[in-house]
Amino acid sequence: MNNISVQEVNGVGPKLGETLEQIGIQTVEDLLYYFPNRYDHYEQKPLHELVHNEKVTIVGEVIHEPTVQFYQRKKSRMVVSLRVDGAVVKGVLFNRAFAKKHFIPGEKVSVNGKWDQHRLQITIDNYKQGKIDGGSPITPIYSSKGDIKNAQFQKIMKNALSSCSDQITEIIPASYLENYKLPNRTDGLENIHFPSSFEQLKHAKRRFIYEELLLFQIKMQLYRKRNREATEGNANQINMTKVKQMIEQFPFTLTSAQKKSLAEIFKDLQSPYRMNRLLQGDVGSGKTAVAVISLYGIITAGKQVAVMVPTEILAEQHEESLKQLLPDDVKVQRLTGSIKGKKRKEILTEIKSGSCDVVIGTHALIQDDVNFHHLGYVIIDEQHRFGVQQRNTLREKGILADILFMTATPIPRTLSITAFGDMDVSKIDEMPKGRKPVETFWVKHNMFERTVNFVYKEIKNGSQAYIICPLIEESDTLDIQNALDLFNQLLEILQGKATVGLMHGRLTTEEKEQVMNDFAENKVQILVSTTVVEVGVNVPNATVMMIQDADRFGLSQLHQLRGRVGRGDKQSYCILVADPKGETGKERMRIMTETTDGFVLAERDLELRGPGDIFGVKQSGLPEFKLADLVHDYRALETARADAVEIVENKRWKDSQYQSLFKYLLSQIEIDQHLLN
Repeated sequence: MNNISVQEVNGVGPKLGETLEQIGIQTVEDLLYYFPNRYDHYEQKPLHELVHNEKVTIVGEVIHEPTVQFYQRKKSRMVVSLRVDGAVVKGVLFNRAFAKKHFIPGEKVSVNGKWDQHRLQITIDNYKQGKIDGGSPITPIYSSKGDIKNAQFQKIMKNALSSCSDQITEIIPASYLENYKLPNRTDGLENIHFPSSFEQLKHAKRRFIYEELLLFQIKMQLYRKRNREATEGNANQINMTKVKQMIEQFPFTLTSAQKKSLAEIFKDLQSPYRMNRLLQGDVGSGKTAVAVISLYGIITAGKQVAVMVPTEILAEQHEESLKQLLPDDVKVQRLTGSIKGKKRKEILTEIKSGSCDVVIGTHALIQDDVNFHHLGYVIIDEQHRFGVQQRNTLREKGILADILFMTATPIPRTLSITAFGDMDVSKIDEMPKGRKPVETFWVKHNMFERTVNFVYKEIKNGSQAYIICPLIEESDTLDIQNALDLFNQLLEILQGKATVGLMHGRLTTEEKEQVMNDFAENKVQILVSTTVVEVGVNVPNATVMMIQDADRFGLSQLHQLRGRVGRGDKQSYCILVADPKGETGKERMRIMTETTDGFVLAERDLELRGPGDIFGVKQSGLPEFKLADLVHDYRALETARADAVEIVENKRWKDSQYQSLFKYLLSQIEIDQHLLN
């Protein structure tokens, strides 16, 4: 079916074939897997049976002529009042002012759209004059380009299903279909395009959601198998006695979560497989200590370590931490873009000769002139900020180097299964003892004077404060407090009382470094900044994080910003300044004041915003699914992952009932043949 051209379908000629190709349809399989993006169904129910926020159909009498308001360029809002079941329902229709002539006072009209129970209001998607017929069918609506109309799309889809149904091969093993009560592939395709009931449609969607996730998870497990393939000489001979002695010298005790993560990492480092592990832990949970202990283990095995971080400031801070925690005989060097000339040449010589044990750097570490003597371990901090290509280049510099990715962005379980399905995941979900949680408050903008007084009180006690703004300078479109305005305001209010600094993305790297160093050394008491301070800045003396227009940020970002304070032994505070208009903004503020657990917040953020925003869509590496939704379908995702692990671990492709699945998979992706032997 994947080899049959779409032009073989009755009704598809060369011209229509070209149009279909523009939306990615070249074969019959492409066509059949081009699922409707929604369904129209005019089924009338009494008002009291309608469910809030669901799509409904209402039949009512137009009470009076609709009103139309125009705003911005070519945008409009039409409001019509309908008499339904003795009540008045408001219908709202956007950007279709021409529809006004179709809503004639005294006549019946059928409208379809999202129902707002609280306002007795329907946001109209579709409408038709008159009453609806009794047995209204469920109509598939396809998104398409060019001249192709929906009715035409439906026609060729019906033709494809009737003429090619005998060539549709089932790819999911029969035992899975039976266990999960899923329809077969032929029925599933028929019912997802032309369901006779919503029950049929629900089961067809379940089948293809599971199919998508299973295929994806098998791919991930095969990549994982490839990455973990046995490689000679990679079982590191770590001196665990020395490692334990080093841990005993620490001024703090490891938490049980840190110990568990270390056990998982050392097991990988000593196995004959290359480690490919993600270490995720909340801000301040002690990831650095875990990384330092594990890298010392590699040094005792006679190999070098590379630590890659996204910024020069972070590279400096890591260098300081490592020198404090590692034994004196370990040689640590920092290699960043700002280190040039003779100094750079000296460091490169030390790296090549092996006299340098640990190199910390930014992307400067992956330049061609950096050659390691024996690179055995690569640690990549805030890994989602590096592209896949950059990570691979560093990996290839070390023969068989083990890799640990670290992130302080707590990743919800569903995303870690998906985005990092080819990695093992260690999680530090416990805070060090004695650490005081940051107290979080939500205040309105009219309390600005009181919050500034609070900040000043903290500064008089010897502390420092961050004040974060979403924009650098004034915007015509968004009424948001901006960094420049706020900076000037505070200079005036606190003249002679405190030093105020300004930091934003338009400063040069040198200027940013200077501002941050001044803040770190307490030459600046209040730092007004955009979100450039989000990652990796460590100023233990800062006790206040004040975030202007906090409802403009996602929960994960707010949590990262809050993590910049509470790093010393003083009580710290996070003040969220916001007047959110919508429920989502208010909910974010409430959640932030209720919990300091990053993993709880990440799950709630995923529910509120969806997966694309967790890392930023471009960097997330998340796949695009036709039907599956990582938030709502997390149970199907976990089931598919468990099935994929079982299939790959037990080489099920050798069993007859899995042959079609693997034949299909091999037609979709390139798989190293030796993995299947």
